[in-house]
Amino acid sequence: MPITRRILLLTAMTAGANARTPAARAAATPALPAQPEPLTIGALFPFSGSLSLLGDESFRGLDLAVDEVNAGGGLLGHPVAVARGDATEAGPAAAEAKRLIEHAKAGLIFGSFSSVVSFAASAVAEVAAVPYIELDALADPITARAFKLLFRTGPLASTCGALTVDTVAGELARLWDIAPQSLKLALLFEDGLAGTALAAAQEQRCKERGLPLSERISYGAGTLDFGPIVQRLRGAAVDVVLHTGMPNDVVSFHRALKQAAWRPRMVVGAGGGYALNDTAQALGADFEGVLNVGPPPYRVSDIVAPGAGGVAAAYQHKYGAPPRSGHSLVSYSGARVIFAAIRRAGSLDHDKLRAALLASDEPAGSTPGGSGLKFDEHGQNLLAVPFVSQWQSGILATVAPFIASVATLSGTMG
Repeated sequence: MPITRRILLLTAMTAGANARTPAARAAATPALPAQPEPLTIGALFPFSGSLSLLGDESFRGLDLAVDEVNAGGGLLGHPVAVARGDATEAGPAAAEAKRLIEHAKAGLIFGSFSSVVSFAASAVAEVAAVPYIELDALADPITARAFKLLFRTGPLASTCGALTVDTVAGELARLWDIAPQSLKLALLFEDGLAGTALAAAQEQRCKERGLPLSERISYGAGTLDFGPIVQRLRGAAVDVVLHTGMPNDVVSFHRALKQAAWRPRMVVGAGGGYALNDTAQALGADFEGVLNVGPPPYRVSDIVAPGAGGVAAAYQHKYGAPPRSGHSLVSYSGARVIFAAIRRAGSLDHDKLRAALLASDEPAGSTPGGSGLKFDEHGQNLLAVPFVSQWQSGILATVAPFIASVATLSGTMG
């Protein structure tokens, strides 16, 4: 065989062998289109400590909204990824916000249930020009600082506080057939940011409606011995206690009432502890009839909270248990409207997003959380409203306003 022919034959054989190597096959395979990078959002909640149940419950609403977005193809052409941050106090909240922005590269941050966490973390985000979306914390001062990139979709503590007093002076006084001014009211609250704001609003509303306050009692976080407080309330012959508390102190307070073999005519709660299924399970029949003012529970009329039942079903499917409180419902609802605004803005650019959010105008009763959407210049949703609910047969049901109610208000506890 001539040498030239042999070289050609060997060359062809080598080329064929090379074509069967992984490198050759990879080179011959058409390149797949590059997958878009995830769009990262921060989720800053108290996942540990005494507020962990409520912090996680609020986060779960956001988590369901993210699932919904990703199932629909993502946001702005990108899948949404969540970077979590855990904080229970101001210092760690600021540090976690900084970490989410600088290391996790979060384009915006959602939070936080806790007013203390929200107040501190939102200040860090404002300086870094990163939008901060507060879904669930109540304290008025959060949105009273004229920040440009802070938006709160939920209601104010002052709105919730006024409604607790109005419920006593209105619905309860009518049920009891008694003049509101003859009732003896007491304020009982944890002396944190949210509790203080709620108590201030309640005190102001009592003055406006001419209702006398028999007692105004504050206590520190972590208080477990409510025996002396109960004796003080009993000595003042209090008819109604307006209590702002978190899960542990709500349980401790009601156990102290039972131990004293005394209770007021009604307890009207405000704050996450009164909305939580775990609280009702811990107290059993002793929690029957207790009222709560705050986010709507999942038992609420479709007229004002369209789609709440669907959110409950999605929650059950994902977590294998029913929702623990309506905090997940309002967080889901708030996150949805923010994602819609991002789509309208076409970008996470903070100026464009701010403009899109300020242009939002959804009527009351148009979201699963029961609120509308219209922000003022400080980022507060003016159409965010609280509801009155009551524990009846171990279930928290909406009892006011009438259009939202699925149960009839009872004037008795136990």
